[in-house]
Amino acid sequence: MPHLRLLLLAVVGAALSTTGLAGEAAPPGNPSHGQRIFMNGINRVPACHNCHGKDAMGDDALGTPRLAGQAEAYILKQLGDFAANRREDKTMFVMNSNARGMREQDWRDVAAYVSGLEYRRVGLSKLEKVKEYGETMGLRQRGRQLFLHGDPAREIPPCYTCHGYNGRGLPPAYPMTGGQRFVYLVNQLHKWRAGSRRNDPEGVMRRVAKNLTHQDIRDVATFLTSAPRGRCEESCRQFLCCVW
Repeated sequence: MPHLRLLLLAVVGAALSTTGLAGEAAPPGNPSHGQRIFMNGINRVPACHNCHGKDAMGDDALGTPRLAGQAEAYILKQLGDFAANRREDKTMFVMNSNARGMREQDWRDVAAYVSGLEYRRVGLSKLEKVKEYGETMGLRQRGRQLFLHGDPAREIPPCYTCHGYNGRGLPPAYPMTGGQRFVYLVNQLHKWRAGSRRNDPEGVMRRVAKNLTHQDIRDVATFLTSAPRGRCEESCRQFLCCVW
């Protein structure tokens, strides 16, 4: 799949340039200061844990994502996109103003802090509990099949080619999706499909998601929210995801 690899390289390069990681080196984040912002807020920006939880594991009831263990560069890019309105927060309606209320160095500090938090815990979304929020679960095995193999007949590539084995991510362009909150995954995939979220490098997610059905989205989210990180060498030898 040489064309796919070339696209990946182009996307990673674009992500590097938008996060300030290409060319001149940016100052590193300060996790200690990031923790203070996350727990206490800064200026008029409220504490991040109010929505994302003190462990940064997110909340299905609020529709907020898990941030713990997410790639630092990816979090930094999202904060920059919120500040510039390249991405709009339609869930809590606060992220755009919150990001603008911080300096770029504050973004780096928060990103450095949450990216360093524990990330191996899986099964965060209690699917029986999520049903109480009006959500419908998908079929985990079908979601796994779509994630690993895609559906060529519908021009849906395997999700792992960008997001890695069990959604472990390909920083800085592609986030960790394995172990992410179910409600957040469903919401974001619907936004990508509808084109209301548009901050994906080279439009990759929009091109993929437009061919997903409502059922596909729930199936993939059901698989990913409980996907263990595991050891790629043992569990995924036959797939290219071990390369990434």
